[in-house]
Amino acid sequence: MDWTALWLSLRLAGWTVVLLLPVSVIAGRFLAYRRFRGKGLAEALVMLPLVLPPTVLGFYLLVVFGRNSPFGQIWQGLFGSQLVFSFQGLVLASVIFNLPFAILPAQRGFQAVAQELREAAACCGMSPLRALWKVELPLAWPGVMTAMVLTFAHTLGEFGIVLMVGGSIPGETRTIAISIYDRVQAFDESSAALMSALLVAISLFAIAVTFALSARVGRRLG
Repeated sequence: MDWTALWLSLRLAGWTVVLLLPVSVIAGRFLAYRRFRGKGLAEALVMLPLVLPPTVLGFYLLVVFGRNSPFGQIWQGLFGSQLVFSFQGLVLASVIFNLPFAILPAQRGFQAVAQELREAAACCGMSPLRALWKVELPLAWPGVMTAMVLTFAHTLGEFGIVLMVGGSIPGETRTIAISIYDRVQAFDESSAALMSALLVAISLFAIAVTFALSARVGRRLG
């Protein structure tokens, strides 16, 4: 077992969840309640990482994060380090390729909140922020939690984008998924099997939690 790679993967997944939680709530609520020109395009852009091949998305992230790009140069100037082949670059890439997993379930959760409850909160004099905290978020929480569970599990298992943006630097960018690939290449099948079994167990647990939370949201929508 490559414990260093496992710990790095857990760190990466944890940071991704922390950064995407507010994005999930804000963007999910906005897409659930707002009607605006171009909404279909906005939802399509959110879903794009789901259908793009990882190598395509990884290539564009590699270009954007590179030291010759404006964004890469700004980052280099601010923090004195490059994004490509770094843990920080992996975190930013993870945030981007997990957007659909973080936003779409949260959107469905907010859609389950009855319009009458939101109107009642406004009639009681609640500010939009207080209504979100006291009324909407407790009811939409199963959807938000589903988003975070899926984001965490998907981050642990991502391979192509992580390899392209971060490479395989021990202790820095070699996640458990990449470590499994490296062990297979080295014909260390026992270690690869052990780490693969761990990822299978985590994935099954994530799926079980997701179905349980989705059932709660579905009952509210029904």
